[in-house]
Amino acid sequence: MPTSSLSELVDELLSGTHPLPIISAGVPVLRQPALPYEGQLSQDQLDRLLRAMRDTMHAAPGVGLAAPQIGVPLRLAVIEDPAEVTAEVAQARGRVPQPYRVLVNPSYEPVGDGRAGFFEGCLSIPGWQAVVSRPERIRLRGQDETGRELDEEFTGWPARIVQHETDHLDGVLYLDRAETRSLSSAQAVTDYWSQPTPAAAARVLGFPTHGTGAP
Repeated sequence: MPTSSLSELVDELLSGTHPLPIISAGVPVLRQPALPYEGQLSQDQLDRLLRAMRDTMHAAPGVGLAAPQIGVPLRLAVIEDPAEVTAEVAQARGRVPQPYRVLVNPSYEPVGDGRAGFFEGCLSIPGWQAVVSRPERIRLRGQDETGRELDEEFTGWPARIVQHETDHLDGVLYLDRAETRSLSSAQAVTDYWSQPTPAAAARVLGFPTHGTGAP
């Protein structure tokens, strides 16, 4: 997409309703690899876009948002997680507070062979969750919003968030990686599967227990 078209797209988006509308699965932009960010926006546009993305993430509420989810085909994402969960859940899931971060042109690779499976949801697939087995530890590379190079490791739930949002930038939704037999409405997860791990759900719903906290 020409830089002028991207600039106009962002200006039009930012002049509209706030928080920004989140696009649902089925819209093509969610299934197409996003363009590397190479300065297609002015600094002011980028700053305003990132602020709007953060506000939209908070309002949803969610712990991450990728630019394609608001219709912008650029490799940009924001993440932030206050991790307001019980101590038992935090320990089982490796969920610790993640400060606000901007990811520009992120990519990741597994570190080690460890995997963990937990229920995930997505702001672009509202009302549903499914268990996804993911690497427990990853190495993230990319830049932040200032252009500073990122090369660091994430573990536990922060690693899951980074993977989920980076996958969006590759046109991948969490359902592509999910145990389909685990697919549950958000209400069913609340009613039946709110345990710290999905081990019970794996036994009852009949999906593999590898990486789901089962003995």
